[in-house]
Amino acid sequence: MAEYSAAIKARLVQRLVGPQAVSATALAREVGVSQESLSRWLRAARSVGEMPPSKQPNKQKRQWTGAEKLRVLTDAAGLTGSDLGAFLRREGLHEVQLTAWREAAETALGAPAGPRPGSSPEAQRIRELERELRRKEQALAETAALLVLKKKVQAIWGDEADPTDPRNER
Repeated sequence: MAEYSAAIKARLVQRLVGPQAVSATALAREVGVSQESLSRWLRAARSVGEMPPSKQPNKQKRQWTGAEKLRVLTDAAGLTGSDLGAFLRREGLHEVQLTAWREAAETALGAPAGPRPGSSPEAQRIRELERELRRKEQALAETAALLVLKKKVQAIWGDEADPTDPRNER
């Protein structure tokens, strides 16, 4: 097993922490040191207090002005699903915050809490129709399967009550 100097260990451990940190596996492939050794050196460095934990410093919460909140609410008004998620990540917000801001704005304006984005009456009607369409497609598929099964049964056994079948002459 190779012996590494304290300077090399410290330099490699530094690459495992901080904002530009790489994984121990990736660093092991890059420098040719085993991942287990890198992880052990990192644990040792943290246990003796040579380095701070890799946790990033706590960010101060952003103080949003009323105008910024209004801008975010208007920008998010037409977004749903993954588009809304991407927008919220870009702004550094959670959907809960957006919902709270919307409710606060509606309360301040004296408007009753309205439907959420994507739940307008038209969107609800579309979802309802899609659900009904899926149900009917399933019923149709079931009926088609029963018809196919009925034909197969008739082909195998024949219809005993069918007077037109030449085998049923009595």
